Amino acid sequence: MAEISANAVKVLREKTGVGMMDCKKALVECSGNEEKAIAYLREKGLAKAAKKAGRATSQGLIGSYIHNNGKIGVMVELKCETDFVAKSDKFKEFAKDLAMQIAAASPLCVTPDQVPADLLAKEREIFKHQAMAEGKPEAIAEKIVDGRLKKYYSEVCLLEQPFIKDDKKTIKELLNELIAVLGENMQIGRFTRMVLGEDAEADAAEE
Repeated sequence: MAEISANAVKVLREKTGVGMMDCKKALVECSGNEEKAIAYLREKGLAKAAKKAGRATSQGLIGSYIHNNGKIGVMVELKCETDFVAKSDKFKEFAKDLAMQIAAASPLCVTPDQVPADLLAKEREIFKHQAMAEGKPEAIAEKIVDGRLKKYYSEVCLLEQPFIKDDKKTIKELLNELIAVLGENMQIGRFTRMVLGEDAEADAAEE
């Protein structure tokens, strides 16, 4: 069994936010390989998140962010099971990060199943026309459409977006990691993103 140094455990904890004992166990399981240990912890986080997914989330808080120019503002609902977790620093920090993410990346909705059906059908049609125009056979074109839809989801769905502070992780992965660390089911609820003058510009365009 590989000897795991206290410093290696500390570094892994700083990178993942997971507890010291879990970090040490992951490094032991992965023979001291940090990258494999991170993947191991992510998988464990997904398993823990899946187990907790059915539990009620009646507590939480509203995260907010106002851009420094005062022209973009966001409010987002982050839900958990207990008021104790809602008051924790990690939970508050994640709520703030979510609000910043929404301000910067302007998602349309939280999950892929929330994309309006008419919009999804329109995007699928566009992607298929593009694939056919590239001379792809229909069977191949359908696979290309699926791939492009996945990319589309990563642009418009909050949970599928790469995190603005670390694009190697998605918001969904960050959420699952937090669930594993804090031990409660969590859900991202409603959000609103306001841009100064945006409605006025849309109204003017319609006239």
